[in-house]
Amino acid sequence: MTTWHNTHQPSPLLHLRPTSPEQPVERPSGSLGESGAASERAVRGADLVGEREVSALVELAWGRGARVVAVGAGREGGAVDGVRAVVEAWEAVGGEVALELSWPERAASWLRQARRFAAADAEVWIMLGPPLGWAQMTRRLLWSTPWNPARTLLAGEISDPSVLNLVGLHNLPGIAGVTRDGTPWHEATPGADR
Repeated sequence: MTTWHNTHQPSPLLHLRPTSPEQPVERPSGSLGESGAASERAVRGADLVGEREVSALVELAWGRGARVVAVGAGREGGAVDGVRAVVEAWEAVGGEVALELSWPERAASWLRQARRFAAADAEVWIMLGPPLGWAQMTRRLLWSTPWNPARTLLAGEISDPSVLNLVGLHNLPGIAGVTRDGTPWHEATPGADR
């Protein structure tokens, strides 16, 4: 699996940009390091999301001014544990969770899950893998709901360029996330300086 590394010059084909170091993210009180339950759960779901990713996702969402999130992932592997780790870390810093949602890796259409996810009264959507189910769910979100990629954060497993290309970055303007090591990135919105 190809891993995208935080560099000052990302691939010109992907236009992934690390979050600017000049834009520090204020760390919310009660960081993940203080939440033993969230850390323990992150380790159990380590194939999908680790402690550094969870902490970075929480910091990114909080830094965007979000106080209410919706968190979703597939049902295979450690996905459910990954969602719980994110939810517990988010609640530990005083955030609210509008919805926890899981979707199958294979389904007839993902329409029911996509409608529920997009309808959540959340300021930010946080998505985890596995990759195939995420790609199918994301396509359904794009085709059938008012979901906005620019209000969405992705965990490391689905931040890989090869996974993002399952949907096509041109379909995901403004989407952001973290790599497996917790490094933040974002896709430039069309018309923005690159």
